[in-house]
Amino acid sequence: MKTIVICMGSSCFARGNARNVELAEAFLDAHPEIEARVDLRGGLCCDRCADGPNVVVDGTVHTRVDEPAMRAILDGLLG
Repeated sequence: MKTIVICMGSSCFARGNARNVELAEAFLDAHPEIEARVDLRGGLCCDRCADGPNVVVDGTVHTRVDEPAMRAILDGLLG
């Protein structure tokens, strides 16, 4: 099972993770076969605020995750 943690700290949330949550939820809704294999959750600050918005996938921190980067992370779940 893949674990995706979207930082919900105020800095990351304001910098784009509010949108990244929407993208992730819509993607998983559109791909129910993947949704069962993904644990999507919000997390607290990962102490990399200056590099945000941050998304952690299976323990690997992805920084500066804008919309194209989030889409790439999600598309990676398809393969």
